[in-house]
Amino acid sequence: MGKPPLLNGFIGESTAFRAMLAILARVARYDTTVLISGETGSGKEMAARAIHYQGQRRDRPFIPVNCGALPDHLVENELFGHARGAYTDARESQLGLIAQAEGGSLFLDEVDTLTAKAQVSLLRFLQDGQYRRLGNSLVETADVRVIAACNSDLSQAVDRQEFRADLYYRLTAMELHVPPLRARENDAVLLARHVVAEAASQYQLAVKDLHPDTVHWLLAYGWPGNVRELQNRIQREFLLCDGPDILVREIAPDSDRRQRADRRIACPATLNFNEAKQQVLHAFERGQLLRLMSESAGNVSGAARLAGKERRALGKLLKKHGIEPEQFRRS
Repeated sequence: MGKPPLLNGFIGESTAFRAMLAILARVARYDTTVLISGETGSGKEMAARAIHYQGQRRDRPFIPVNCGALPDHLVENELFGHARGAYTDARESQLGLIAQAEGGSLFLDEVDTLTAKAQVSLLRFLQDGQYRRLGNSLVETADVRVIAACNSDLSQAVDRQEFRADLYYRLTAMELHVPPLRARENDAVLLARHVVAEAASQYQLAVKDLHPDTVHWLLAYGWPGNVRELQNRIQREFLLCDGPDILVREIAPDSDRRQRADRRIACPATLNFNEAKQQVLHAFERGQLLRLMSESAGNVSGAARLAGKERRALGKLLKKHGIEPEQFRRS
């Protein structure tokens, strides 16, 4: 098996993936706040780390914090720290995350979960870089780049008055969207092979290839949990596999209604006869093409022979469905 392209910690070569990397490289150049959006498990923290380590602050700390895990009454303490005696159990002074990130980057994951009080505290710091530790009247200054992330549309939260508009505009000086795995064409196959290689190295086992049916499944499944779900599922299948190839035929049990919506499969009852017919034909064509590409290891001429079609006609169908033969070739 060939080694998949590894760029900035990411793996992939789809159009959406490369477009995201191009924007990421530009964002990293400019030392300003960034808001990263993307679904759960799509790689937002990895994108934040790539921005930090490609930027001017690469030699300084990268401090991540999950805002959703911070209780409201501890947010200021965690971010800004406290002085000795600030409250009953504060026997020693403590640096906050902002001070720990001095000169570097502070990554605020799930920033949309911050309460109103926490949003005010963060906004105040972003405005002038100044803050006070709890229990201390001394104003301190920190040179920190803030990178925030959320898995929802933050502008909609602003419209619902659940997130401060002024804080939103501070955070969106630069924006980056990490695409979901289902929008990354054939990257799922590259990622799966990388996971297998990593697991084989970690557990000192022989590397196994993906069965053609597994390749078909990887490309057909909607991946609601994105890259994180793929990593967990493929590692489990690899460790439990007794045969020469990793074989997965069924759709994973945690598929949901969102997956079906994202694959644009409407309920037949809502379609007229012609629409339903076209939808079934489209699904049939794509499924057959994926099977043919898997069985022929990406050889278009071989796939055409199996299908009893002319190579040119099969090539047009592959292009119509956005299927790249290269993804099925084994080295």
